[in-house]
Amino acid sequence: MPYSYDDQNIFAKILRGEIPNDTVLETEHSLAFRDIRPQAPVHVLVIPKGPYVTYDHFAQEASDAEIVDFNRAVGTVCKMEGVEAGGFRLISNAGEAGVQEVPHLHVHILAGRPLGRMLARA
Repeated sequence: MPYSYDDQNIFAKILRGEIPNDTVLETEHSLAFRDIRPQAPVHVLVIPKGPYVTYDHFAQEASDAEIVDFNRAVGTVCKMEGVEAGGFRLISNAGEAGVQEVPHLHVHILAGRPLGRMLARA
């Protein structure tokens, strides 16, 4: 599947400094910031700085350095936020059926309260 990146999405604008954010961590290839509509006491988004639409797009086309940096950034944010001991949820939505709202790869780190089941059984 070809991926078409929209450089006018809100995360691209954040990366260009056009929209402010509450930065938690910035590395060479990644940016982590607090969600403006938190769904849990801890709700941090981690995004790559490159133009990737979904996780599979990133996994297929990102450089090894970008992949390592992004995954290490997720781990670093979990440690910084102290979520390892109590548990957390890591979510990445992809595409329309996955209810992806922003067409730039991002993972949500959610923690700080019991989060319930992720999906109801059908």
